[in-house]
This record gives sequence, C-alpha cells and structure tokens, in this order.
Amino acid sequence: MRTLIVDDEWIARKVLRDELEAFKDVEIIGEADNGREALRLIEELRPDLVFLDLRMPLMGGFEVIRLRGESLPAFVIVTAYDQHAIEAFEAGAIDYLLKPVSQKRLEKALQRARALHGNKRQLAENAARLAEATVPATLPRTRKVVGRNGDEYFLLDVNEILAFQAEGDFVRIITAKNRFLATQSLRKIQTQLSEPPFQRIHRNAIVNVNHVRKMSAMSSQRWLLTLSNSQQLVVSKRQARIVRDMLQW
Repeated sequence: MRTLIVDDEWIARKVLRDELEAFKDVEIIGEADNGREALRLIEELRPDLVFLDLRMPLMGGFEVIRLRGESLPAFVIVTAYDQHAIEAFEAGAIDYLLKPVSQKRLEKALQRARALHGNKRQLAENAARLAEATVPATLPRTRKVVGRNGDEYFLLDVNEILAFQAEGDFVRIITAKNRFLATQSLRKIQTQLSEPPFQRIHRNAIVNVNHVRKMSAMSSQRWLLTLSNSQQLVVSKRQARIVRDMLQW
C-alpha cells in the first residue's frame, strides 16, 4: 500500500515511519508537515493510505480531507487528542490512533486498510461521508452521492443531479451531461434524500424538482415532466397531486 504520512512534528513522522517500515506491504511514498503540502502530495502521488494528523499549521486534517479532490485514499487519523474520534469514524476514517501509537494498534489499522485496498466503491462511499461530515459549521453541508462510470467512481454533489431512474436491477444517476450507475437501490436513495428538492414521482424515478422545467398534462391524472436537460419522465397517478402541489409552491 502506497502510504503518505502527514504530521507537523518531525519526530512523530519519524517514529511512525520507523514503525511502518516493519510491514512489507507498506511503501512510504512521501511525508508532509502541513495541510497544504498534504493536499499537493495527495493529488500528485495518489496514495492508497494516508496517516493524517488533525491539528497542523496552515490547514487542519479535516480540511485536508474535505479538499482532497478526486483522490480516494483510505484515511487513518493519528493525533494526541481523542475528542474527535467519533466524528472521524462517522465521517469515514478507517481508524483513529492516539499518540504514541502502539504496534498492536498500528497493525489493526493496517488490517482495515488492507481490507479496503482496491475496493473503489467502499473508498468512494467513505469519501462521500467524509466530505459531508467535515464541512465547517459556518458553511452549508452538501450531501455527496457516489456514481459509477465504468471502473471509476465519482462523488457527485446532489445539486448537480437531475434525477435517479431505475432500469431493471440498475439505478441511473442523471446529470446535465452524463449518466452514472448508482451504488444503492432507489429505495435507499429515497431514504437518504428524503428532503426537498428530491421527490419520488414514480416507482422507478426520483427527480430534483429544482431541475424541472415543464409539467405537461397527459390526462386528468397523468403528467409528463421535462427536466433541464430535456429528459422526460412520467409521473405516476399516485404521485401526481404531490408533485403538482410541490411545483406550484
């Protein structure tokens, strides 16, 4: 596993490097002593695993996670403070190590990293939770949705998603210019996006009402929605009144 160490204390980096060098499947590819350098190296080196301190000059660890771009490493938090442990786990970090790190705890963290190594889907879903959880309280939180295109996984902002459409066993994520495969069922997506602007319009479709440009009557109880990319979706009889009322508001 190609590994990056990020800590503003050189002795902490040295101790961790020495400990990691005992594991044959770990390759240390770089070190950073601040958040900005960490971001640069994550983008340039594309590590599989990042050991990340939280309190650093210029930029903290959670901010590094939030701004890390499209790279999808596994993050292990290494810090002297334990008050962020629950936040880190809920956000998607694979482990949380308190300094000084024991060999036994380091081995456990590496076992978790090995289990995720090459699992692009799980890493993407972890990154989606991390991106949502690490937004500062002064900024609005933007939920991320994981979409697949071929062998690649992308983190999509919900505001760029026009609709979700089930096609047999698959769920398509429709954006203005692309289509992606969702990693979850339409039912689970509806549960996670149970607030406006998303509305179930049919058993096989959920739309972002902010992207509805036209609503045309097909009959007294059937409607046809036209989205901002000209995609058209039928509203079921059961959902027609709810959708009509929402759009009139």
